[in-house]
Amino acid sequence: MGAFRDLLVFAVVLLTLPTSFRRPFVGLLVFSWLAYMRPQDLCWGFARTMRMSFFVGLAILLGWWAIERGRRPFARWDVRTGLMLVLTVLVSLSYAMAQVQDEYVTRYYFEFLKIIIVALFTSGQVDSRQRLRVMVWTIALCLAFYGVKGGLFGLVTGGATILRGPGGMLEDNNDFALGLVMNIPLLWYLGQSETRWPLARSGTRVCIAMTVITVLLTHSRGAFLAMCGMALWMAWRSGRLLRALFGLLLCGVAFLLFAPESVRQRIASIGDTKESSAAARLHSWKIAFRMIEDNPFFGVGLRNFQSRYAEYAEVPKAQRGVASTYVAHNSYLQIWAESGSLAFGVYLALLGSVFVVCRRVHLMGRLRPDLAWCRDYARMMEATTIGFMIGATFLNRGHFDLVYHWLALVTSLSLVVAAAWRRGPPRDAAAPTAVVVQRRRVLAGAVAGSGKPQPRWGRTS
Repeated sequence: MGAFRDLLVFAVVLLTLPTSFRRPFVGLLVFSWLAYMRPQDLCWGFARTMRMSFFVGLAILLGWWAIERGRRPFARWDVRTGLMLVLTVLVSLSYAMAQVQDEYVTRYYFEFLKIIIVALFTSGQVDSRQRLRVMVWTIALCLAFYGVKGGLFGLVTGGATILRGPGGMLEDNNDFALGLVMNIPLLWYLGQSETRWPLARSGTRVCIAMTVITVLLTHSRGAFLAMCGMALWMAWRSGRLLRALFGLLLCGVAFLLFAPESVRQRIASIGDTKESSAAARLHSWKIAFRMIEDNPFFGVGLRNFQSRYAEYAEVPKAQRGVASTYVAHNSYLQIWAESGSLAFGVYLALLGSVFVVCRRVHLMGRLRPDLAWCRDYARMMEATTIGFMIGATFLNRGHFDLVYHWLALVTSLSLVVAAAWRRGPPRDAAAPTAVVVQRRRVLAGAVAGSGKPQPRWGRTS
């Protein structure tokens, strides 16, 4: 059975390589499947260690160069993709100036470059509503697989702890839980937006319930706080605050009644600053600020927090050889301490830009009936980003793969909606009121690349 699974995964990847070359977007979907569902980690033979993502990535890049170059850009440029490029330069400088540049640091640096290249390529490939829909569904279903799998595992075993994720960027249980938290808004809003498929809504709700169980069983307190904060944000944005809060209250009661005792005890320890894990976080944050104060511009170097920790913690030299793992326990401080204040500012601007563009996209969806679909997508982008931002306060995931991929999809959403706005509504659309016409004219001037306000929608013959 194990050998068959290896052969099946290998065959799927091998058979899709020609299509990935001819149609790079299909290859990008396969690449995302390998990154987020990690089918290779479900194998036990040769497929487990084979670099299938590398071959798929090579196929899509060569395919773009040979077939699509000149017709479709490698990347589409806006505030986010531009900031990603600036951040890459700053991270590269911190790597070049790092005191330690061993094999571990170098591998991490090239992994970061791969993440940025994939994100930029995604912004170029996802250039239509349909492509955006397919890409987001692919990510959501891949992560939902492990959400449902972990939830069923918890129900069958009576709440056994989940110690690790599938592998790759999701191997650590905290990272795994954070990725699943970020997936909850995808499932919620995708199910809500698929009006033609009634089963989609009920199916995604079941996946969300199983995902919540899985997150709790990882015992990740950072992910739990991220999930709670994200749920409150979604309730606030729902337009039905009282109803949403009542639903969250019921969820809280269910948690108290049915959650395993080990989970409840773990969550109850969040406010205990004397607990070893919490105390370690506070100490690591203190050390991070020392690094920032001493290296404000370019930091101590990419992935050098651990190697420089003992120096800034003032550990005696005789004890510095003791093997131990030191991390910032905070994604923002990780980037700030390792890559400097400029990189930290760019990173915050990247995250903040999501809310600016989503607000504009949501307003455009309200003003144009044919763009109503983008309202759910705007809310989804916001909620997912909020989930990451809260979780990142407690977890060492400054360069989380999913975040950069997500930022690229925010760019795609913005540009797809802006292009649809400039084209104008369908000819058979009903004429809007005078007030709505005026608001559309004002908004049109703010759309990226739209130039002068577009009064076309409000014209009458």
